[in-house]
Amino acid sequence: MVRVTEYRLEPPENGRGLFNYLWDQQCDLLAQDVLPTFQRNRIVDLTTYWYYGDLVFLIPVPDETANINSVVKPFQWKVWLAIGVSIVCVIAVLNLIQHLEYRSAFITDFRPNNKPLPKNYTNDDQLRPELVNGKKLQFKKWQTGKQYLYVFGNLLSQGGFCPSKWLPFRLVAGVWTLAAFFFVQSYTSTLFTYVVTPINPPLINSVNDIVDSGDINLLVRETGFLNTLLLATNHTGLFLALQKKLDSFPKSRCVSPSECTKLMTPGSRNVFVDAKAFVMDEIRKDFKKKGQCNFQLAKESFISTMASFALAKNSPYTQKISQGILELLQIGLIDHWDTWFRPMPPQCNGKPQSGGSKKKKLSPLSLKNLTSAFIVLFVGLIFSFLTFLGEKIISIRK
Repeated sequence: MVRVTEYRLEPPENGRGLFNYLWDQQCDLLAQDVLPTFQRNRIVDLTTYWYYGDLVFLIPVPDETANINSVVKPFQWKVWLAIGVSIVCVIAVLNLIQHLEYRSAFITDFRPNNKPLPKNYTNDDQLRPELVNGKKLQFKKWQTGKQYLYVFGNLLSQGGFCPSKWLPFRLVAGVWTLAAFFFVQSYTSTLFTYVVTPINPPLINSVNDIVDSGDINLLVRETGFLNTLLLATNHTGLFLALQKKLDSFPKSRCVSPSECTKLMTPGSRNVFVDAKAFVMDEIRKDFKKKGQCNFQLAKESFISTMASFALAKNSPYTQKISQGILELLQIGLIDHWDTWFRPMPPQCNGKPQSGGSKKKKLSPLSLKNLTSAFIVLFVGLIFSFLTFLGEKIISIRK
């Protein structure tokens, strides 16, 4: 067993690589994950694959945040804008119809002989007592201009008083009642979903989130499969976007997985991708060091990867070692060794918090889930108290 400190397989310009131990006949077998490529197959012997797996994304565990926006989230801003415009239009139409109705009723009741209107007929929706033909008349105080109580009352599921008996007025009021019913039902049903959903969404769910987000940095191991694949040939589409993402961040290529995870501090926008075995090692080491789970896996994995052992070119041991690897895979000993030497703590197994088993433990809603509801209640109480004070001040002045 020859212990080494190098990480790179191919030697750098001024240094040694792991392949130098084979070329200098310092070792016969390189017990390292060697990704098989045509270039490497020309300079060393590669055994059959001893590891099969997927590339997974390691992301920081998100911090819990208060679900303040849950009151607004059920509707998009276009829907809120349309509801606001509808409220203004309905109030204006109802006021206009009621004004026309009262004006028509007044003309019919008090101008039977084309008599002029009383001089003190005002626009504040009331008539003062006046002598007409020697009689003192008291006209009714019409409650026009308060249609907003009816409109907002229906939106708040409180109903409202419909003062008019005109068919046009009642048609508009009925249409608004029906529309408010749909608004309220759609809002409340969707609001429940936003209240109970996790308020700490993961940084990414798949590789597409990395490409679509401009502020997420991708970290890879220099000798890892993805970096080797992207440097091998020219790519298009998704792989071209990943290559540009790596080139845009100067620290995207790390020598070791530990060096990559050091850049993934809480609140950072860095994502590390590698084979699952290396990623799980980093989760386990971080948990043993800090005593808490700071990393987790993204929901979706990436492309499959495999690894081989390397021997000197034309080595007499290549065929025997390949046959031994096949026998170990057949009896499942390699998978058993993986669980034996890499026991993961049950409280930090790397699985996403939102996914997982069918039997999920239901947890009660916390204060952070209902933060927005308490904020709305607090604002409503303050507004009601200020309205009460305003009414008392007005009544005292009168």
